Amino acid sequence: MSPRVILPGAAVGVLGSGQLGRMFAIAARRMGYRVHTFSPDTDTPTGQVADLEIVAPYEDLDAVRRFAQQVRVVTFEFENVPAETAAAAAECSQVRPRGEVLHTTQNRLREKGFLVGNGFPVAPFREVRTLAELQQGLIEIGPKAILKTAGFGYDGKGQIKIHALSAAEEAWRRMQGQECVLEAWIEFEKEVSVVAVRGADGAFVHYGVVENDHKNHILDLTRAPGRVSPGLALEAIEISRAVLEKLDVIGVLCVEFFVTTDGRLLINELAPRPHNSGHFTFDACITSQFEQQLRAACGLPLGSTELLRPAAMANLMGDLWDNGEPNWAAALAMPDVKLHLYGKMSARPGRKMGHLTALAASVDAAAEMAQAARVMLLK
Repeated sequence: MSPRVILPGAAVGVLGSGQLGRMFAIAARRMGYRVHTFSPDTDTPTGQVADLEIVAPYEDLDAVRRFAQQVRVVTFEFENVPAETAAAAAECSQVRPRGEVLHTTQNRLREKGFLVGNGFPVAPFREVRTLAELQQGLIEIGPKAILKTAGFGYDGKGQIKIHALSAAEEAWRRMQGQECVLEAWIEFEKEVSVVAVRGADGAFVHYGVVENDHKNHILDLTRAPGRVSPGLALEAIEISRAVLEKLDVIGVLCVEFFVTTDGRLLINELAPRPHNSGHFTFDACITSQFEQQLRAACGLPLGSTELLRPAAMANLMGDLWDNGEPNWAAALAMPDVKLHLYGKMSARPGRKMGHLTALAASVDAAAEMAQAARVMLLK
């Protein structure tokens, strides 16, 4: 065994403290690791499961260094950790994936530049820093487009649809002078993603292509496997492999794609961490995306990604609590449905509170079951 391998019993650190960190911590503790989490919040989804919860601002770099000194490796559970924070952690511990990966993917312009520079397929886009650039961009790529903030966007935040050149001034006013990217509107048939993993030794594994339905820009339902042709699935996986290799990722990365109406793949976004569309792996695969994150970070061999049964994952949003506590027993009366709650203290509309995973003989049957179980929560 390589001396660089971090064995069970060691402490691993997580920057961030949401539900992704929580599921990572569950996987890590099951394998005998200790988990420390660092974020500005207390009594967090990750902190409830971790051995140690450090509460400090990400900008407190001395606190970050002390945190990193107490663990063997540091990983991320969301990509909006400041680059300076990752750099400070790297002074005292191994950071996986590298902070440079975080730096590239947390800004849409840097991410687009990386993708275009390496020949990956993306929608036409323009950099926008002024109203004049926005207006010119709409002339060049078409008046139907989406204006997005360059940084710190997820779940549809920081996005404005534009349908005509005349709407440019109001859209720019709403962006309040932030650096933006203007993307051409894509007529797409469906949205798919590939959650993939690259080990410290360069080994590559993936969970196939999954199909994603969104509501209000937030993932609503994932079907695994996705209903796509074998040729398109192979192409998506090969693109994903190339992305991880070009970025030199050690860890988990999700590549989100549009499938256009004429059958082409366009990369929408990259997420250098476990992903909502990979939550089904916790129940439906031999090795979950969270265990793979741990294995990669610790230099261990990657596990099998075999899908044991077709599965579907349905997100549980805070709206389900509008009329009181959901009826958990009703949903769990379906024996092939698994419930995951994230331990968040308060529910509000649009907030991810948990998810349901259904396993069935076919992916369509699993999707029907997951959605039926979610409806039962309101009974």
